[in-house]
Amino acid sequence: MTGSPSELPLNNTVPDIPTEIVSEEEMALIEAAFVAARSSIPSIRSPYDFHRNARSIQSITALSKRSFSGRTEIDIEDSGDFAGTLKKIKANESFLHRFRSKKGLSVTDITATEWCEKQMEFVLLRAKRKTTKAMKAGSARHTNLEEEVVKKVKVRVKSKEDIWALKLLNFIIGANQLLFQGLTRELPLIGFAEGVWMVGVIDEICMPATETNMNPKLIDTKTRVRGTLPAEPQRRNGRLQLMCYKYMWDNLVADNFPSREFYKFFALNPHSMLSEEIREKTADSGFPADTLDDVVRFYKNTWTTLPPAYDQLLLR
Repeated sequence: MTGSPSELPLNNTVPDIPTEIVSEEEMALIEAAFVAARSSIPSIRSPYDFHRNARSIQSITALSKRSFSGRTEIDIEDSGDFAGTLKKIKANESFLHRFRSKKGLSVTDITATEWCEKQMEFVLLRAKRKTTKAMKAGSARHTNLEEEVVKKVKVRVKSKEDIWALKLLNFIIGANQLLFQGLTRELPLIGFAEGVWMVGVIDEICMPATETNMNPKLIDTKTRVRGTLPAEPQRRNGRLQLMCYKYMWDNLVADNFPSREFYKFFALNPHSMLSEEIREKTADSGFPADTLDDVVRFYKNTWTTLPPAYDQLLLR
């Protein structure tokens, strides 16, 4: 969100005229209203008809001011023939559809919305969130923690099927590390929950040391600039993040990964041949895969070897 312009000195004889920034979407709706009004001018026979058309334009303009929650005040009398069309446009253009139709809803989207809905709206509509020094320091800390247990290898991709295959492969490798070594970090999740495709990255997962409990513990690491404990709203936000991860984890353990819907939602070709470099990496890792569908089957099979997450979540 850009900062407000600096105030300029005004002559006392000039009135203070309020200004408003109109988005491209709003302008399109306003132009459509004027076109409709122009086409109906020959049929206007009285000042009352003309006044009614003018009020209709005002109502359509008001409809373009859609709030984040999706609720809009509609004047039924003045909305005219555009009401049905605008409702259809509004229903088909949710924030989820407009901004996450290609990559799914992330857990960060959920926690950011819980933290401040209006801030999340500005990030989606206006610009990306600025990266602060604290955020850079936190990313560096997470990278260092990951490198303690995971060795990264650069792999070139040639298609969107390659990109998704790599995400699934990173989970398979991390899950095997968890089972054999008892610890893994920065584990990516791709799951289906409540009719929505979700993605996320768990900071750390460890297997319990006792034989009586075989459920992996999910851990989220928070970095802070100050040497003080976070306030309750920050702790609540962190707990929500962990609960989302546990919900996704347990759903995937229960074999809730519809492959056909996955390919359809992300517009993927399951039989697309993966790049030669990826095929070599999968063969070296012990699960040779030639297509994206092969990787998805390995992904689903890996979940069958994992138990549900431990009910006690750790935020540190």
